[in-house]
Amino acid sequence: MICCMGMKAQSITPEDIKDIETPKLYVSDFVSKAPLIDGFIDSEIWNRAQWSETFIDIEGKKKPKYKTNFKMLWDNENVYILAKLQDEHIWGTLKQRDTIIFNNNCFEIFLDPDGNTHNYMELEINALNTVWDLFISKPYRNNPEVKFEWDIQGIKTEVSHEGTLNNSNDIDKGWVIEMALPWKSLNVDNDESPVGKGRFWRMNFMRVHWNFLLDNGKYKRVRDYSNKLKPSSNWVWSSQGAVNIHQPEKWGYVYFNKSDETVDINELPIDAPLIQWMYIQYRQKLRVSNNVNEYSRETVGFFHGAKVVFKRRNIDKKWFWYCESPLTKKQYLISNDGKLSIIKK
Repeated sequence: MICCMGMKAQSITPEDIKDIETPKLYVSDFVSKAPLIDGFIDSEIWNRAQWSETFIDIEGKKKPKYKTNFKMLWDNENVYILAKLQDEHIWGTLKQRDTIIFNNNCFEIFLDPDGNTHNYMELEINALNTVWDLFISKPYRNNPEVKFEWDIQGIKTEVSHEGTLNNSNDIDKGWVIEMALPWKSLNVDNDESPVGKGRFWRMNFMRVHWNFLLDNGKYKRVRDYSNKLKPSSNWVWSSQGAVNIHQPEKWGYVYFNKSDETVDINELPIDAPLIQWMYIQYRQKLRVSNNVNEYSRETVGFFHGAKVVFKRRNIDKKWFWYCESPLTKKQYLISNDGKLSIIKK
């Protein structure tokens, strides 16, 4: 059963959706020989991968103090990630697995294999090679279940330092993280097969960096006059536009290249701007959810010259936000709690 309802579309100038800001793209190549996970960049295998763009501030307003970049590769067993973090003071205090690692300077990875914004994974690692991994059923705006006890089984991580750890008497150059994530451990409550070959995943990477002061030679995070911790800096690969990494629809696209010889894709899916536009409308609807008229009102845009409408739709007694692509004829649905699904004609 399908039916539609909604107020008259807003009387504003429709947006030209094709020009909307879209997330970053990284193409991860296949390798027939796995890199040695030792925390160093000197493996020739990593020469096969390109460095990502340098990280930007999470809001896109400030230039980060230090550079951060990553590389990715994959084979039939694992996804491989290498990250290089420039830093003049390498420090860390947390040594227990699954403690809240972002209380130290750390590197964070977010993975949404089927790109529907639900059932995604978060991984954090500090300069001591201490890991925190967790599984999140949906974004925090939608009241998720968070599985803190969840682990990426079989994960391998190593960290190396170009400098000295927890030594405030010198100036360091930075640290390197290298890891292998087994495909089979990343296939949790997702709709696709675990191996990403020839597919896009939605991913983002974030670096948490704290300003520090020295207390008897030991690093401590800076507090204000009321003894409250001052906020950390958050630097990301693909811009979030707000201090909120838990908006998976804004994460970048990682494409797992099918071949170890040539890149078979170099652009985002053609409907990527349309999906971004739909989630802009969805987030606005959340903000006016107590106003029935505004919440139900349709929004009109233009996508490659064709009119598109963001509107309510009932499918099998469940309400969704709906829009059809004039290019691919795919029908995109966003549920009330933000999950994306696709109906292909």
